[in-house]
Order: sequence, then C-alpha cells, then structure tokens
Amino acid sequence: MKKRIAISFFCLLLSCLNVFAQSSEEEISKIKNLIPELDNKFQDFRVKNHLSSVSYALVLDGKIIYQSNKGIINYKTNKTADNQSVYRIASMSKSFASVAILQLRDAGKLKLDDPVSMYISELKGQKYSTDSPEITIRHLLSHAAGFPEDNPWGDRQLGISEEAMLKMFKKGISFSNEPGIAYEYSNMGFAMLGYIIKKVSGQSYQSYIIERIWRPLGMNNTFWDYKKVPNNQLVMGYRWLREQYIEQPIEDDGAYGIMGGVLTSIEDFAKYMSLHQAAYQTGSPNSSILKKSSLKEMHFTWNFNSMNNRGFMGSGEPCTNVSFYGYGLRIDKNCNQITSVGHSGGLPGFGSDWKILPQYGLGIVTFTNGTYGGAALMNSQILPFIVEKAGLTPNPFPVSSILKQRQNELVKLLPSWQNAEKTGIFAENFFLDYFPDLLKAEAEGIFEKAGKILKVNEIVAENALRGKFVLEGEKANIEVSFTMSPENPPLIQAYSIKLK
Repeated sequence: MKKRIAISFFCLLLSCLNVFAQSSEEEISKIKNLIPELDNKFQDFRVKNHLSSVSYALVLDGKIIYQSNKGIINYKTNKTADNQSVYRIASMSKSFASVAILQLRDAGKLKLDDPVSMYISELKGQKYSTDSPEITIRHLLSHAAGFPEDNPWGDRQLGISEEAMLKMFKKGISFSNEPGIAYEYSNMGFAMLGYIIKKVSGQSYQSYIIERIWRPLGMNNTFWDYKKVPNNQLVMGYRWLREQYIEQPIEDDGAYGIMGGVLTSIEDFAKYMSLHQAAYQTGSPNSSILKKSSLKEMHFTWNFNSMNNRGFMGSGEPCTNVSFYGYGLRIDKNCNQITSVGHSGGLPGFGSDWKILPQYGLGIVTFTNGTYGGAALMNSQILPFIVEKAGLTPNPFPVSSILKQRQNELVKLLPSWQNAEKTGIFAENFFLDYFPDLLKAEAEGIFEKAGKILKVNEIVAENALRGKFVLEGEKANIEVSFTMSPENPPLIQAYSIKLK
C-alpha cells in the first residue's frame, strides 16, 4: 500500500503541473468570451451616469488582455477616447507616494514610525490633546493622523505652492480625532508625504517619482503637469449640468499634486498594476523598483475603514463588504471572501478606479472624464462577475518544502499510526492532545468506508505551515489537514481527518 501511494503521489504531481499550464490559457479564453457582455455593462454605466467617455482595461498577470475606449474626451476638437488618451486619475495618485516612501525606508533613509515633525519643522509647535501621540509617517500613509476628511476642500488645493502649504501647516491643524485611533481620509496627509519625499531625497516628489518609478516602468505617457500632455492626448474633464457637458478647469500642478494630480493613460497605468500583481507571482524576482515584501506591506490592512454593503456577488446583488486602508491603497473583502487591492479617484471632471485580485491574478482599471465618475462601484461589480462567470479559481498558495515533507511522512502512518510516537515529526503537545489508539480507530474506520486508496492529491497550502490534502478512494474521498508548530524544524501540532 505504501508503494502504491508513493507512485500515485508522483504521478499526481506531474499531472497537476500540466493541468495548471493548460488552465491558464483556458481562463483567458473564458474571460475574453465575456467581453461583449462587459462592453454592454460599461456602455450602460456611461449612459446612465452621463459620462462623456469611459476607458477600461482588464489586466491579467501583468498584461492587458482587453481594452475599450468609448466617448468624447474633448468637445472643442470632437476627439474620441483611444489607447493613448491621458486622463487625470485623482486619488489613484496616492499609492505612488507610498511606493516612494517605502523605497526611502528600504534604503535606510527614514523610518515609518518617525514623527512627521522630524521632516516638516513647521509642525513642531503643533498642539495635540494631552495624551495624543505625535503624528508619524505611518499615520499619514494609512489615514490615521486624525485629520478631518477633506475631499471637497482638498480637491481645490492641487496647485497650492509649497510656501503657502508650509505656512498653513505652521498656523496649526484642526483635528477630528486623536492620531492613531481611527480612519479618516486625508489629502493633507499625503501632501505632507510629498514634502517628506523632497526633504529626504533632495529632489521634488515629482522628479523623484518620475525617475524612480515611472521611467523604470516605461510609463512615458504619465505626467504631473497637464500642460505637458500632448493636446491630442489630453482628456478634458466634464460635469453633466443642465442637460449638457460643462468643461471643468484643470487644476495646476503644485505641492498638493501628489495626493491627486497624476495624469496617465490606461496602457501606462497597467504597467504600474503589473508591478503590484508581480508581488504574488511565485518564482518571479524582486522588482528593482520595490521588493515584493514591501509591496505586500502596502497591501496589508493597516487601518480598519468600515463594514458596508459595497460588495457584490457575481450576479450583481449587493452584499456585505469589509474595507481597510493600507499604504495609499484600499483593501476590500466581499461576502465571497474575494480580496481586492486598489484605489479610486475623483475630482471635478474626472472619476477613476483600479483594483487587482491578488488571489486570481486579475485586475481592472477604469478612467472616466465625468465628475467623480462612479468607477469604483462599477469595478466592484465587474470583478466578481468575471470570477463567477469565467469560473476562475484562486491561485494556490505556494507549497513549502516542509509542508510537502510532513504530508509524505503523515501519509505513511495512515491508517494504522504504527510507531507514530517514534517518528519525531510530531510536536510535544501532539500525543497529549491526541491518543494513538483513538487516532488508529478513527483513521481505520474512515479508510474502510473510503475503500482502496487510488490517489493522494497534492497538498493545498493555507500558508507555509498549514494545509490539507485529499486521498481519493474507490467509495469515498478522505480529507486530511494538519498544522505545524513555530519551532525549527516545524513539527505537526494539530491534525484532523474526515470523509469528504
């Protein structure tokens, strides 16, 4: 029996590798089959929301697999949207600040828990309530500084001069919360990050991000100053008012621009999305821009935002959603446990959103030239729709060598558990919590119901030290799961077996 299990396990490993290679092309085909329906949904979205134009793209494993551009981007020239159209993306800009800050942190030039006043001297006299901590860089990154939500006001600050901004800081800041205890969205906080980038790097945040992020990614159609965008590419912003499109003035590039001033094309922004998607690609090297661990740190749920009904099922029905904020990024988990990472953007004349699903390698980016646009709500519906209709399955967590080793060792003990206590693969708690005679009786009873074991399936990892696998039997299947201890080497501390 042991020989048969070993042979089955080896064959399964080879077949799984082949199936995985084939399923990737199959998934792309299934997604592309949905394009007519997706285009219809976006056309309805554009018309119902009176958006002058909508451009969107699907990004799978770092590559655009489909892009659509519909509508007018400039009524004076009657120019229609295309792949090179450059939209202002508003608060989608914020994560570039976070990448820059983490680059500087990784280079040892700052610490995230440094007080902000170390870099902005105008804040040294800031008055806090008696027991409030001082604002840190981490607070700014995660909207935890205690500043009031400032979207309407902040939208009009993009072109403010550095001198005027620092004068405002020195005058003092009004707080809505104590630092470090709550989430509240703050454009001011990201303006401060832009100044910190300048103080630490010795160059403006604009030139730093161009040199250290955009150019290495090949984002050559991405700008800070709208006046530098070629006229035939620049998308004008509009507001639907009194049954017509009213052109909105575009704010200048200034000290607040880092919180919402970026102008870019769908094709360029997809290159940036690829950087974030690559953090979850097993075996790929670290990017020269930012290492995988730092990208995942940006995606971590540093600050709880809310529980809401902005999640959607594949059918389009609203459902419960939990929202968090990372570093310049929003993280959402919907009722089907699908996690998305990205950010929306809204300014007078523009609305945008991007999201990636790390579990699936899938992402979407949507730009509109309508005030505040509603792109985030649209993307939140589209991604679960694609997952369900295309039958996408989550990418498996990489199986660690020790997890696979312990699986093989455990399989050899089943169902008899003979001499299990002498194998040395179990943690010291195991046989205090589980008893050999009961383990044997349980396993033999389950194996009898399952019949002859035909195949040992590959282990499915929950993380590096926890997983489960299925034994396929003639009459029924068996599921075995186990968890290992934190010692080195890790040993099995918990185990379960059941008919599946």
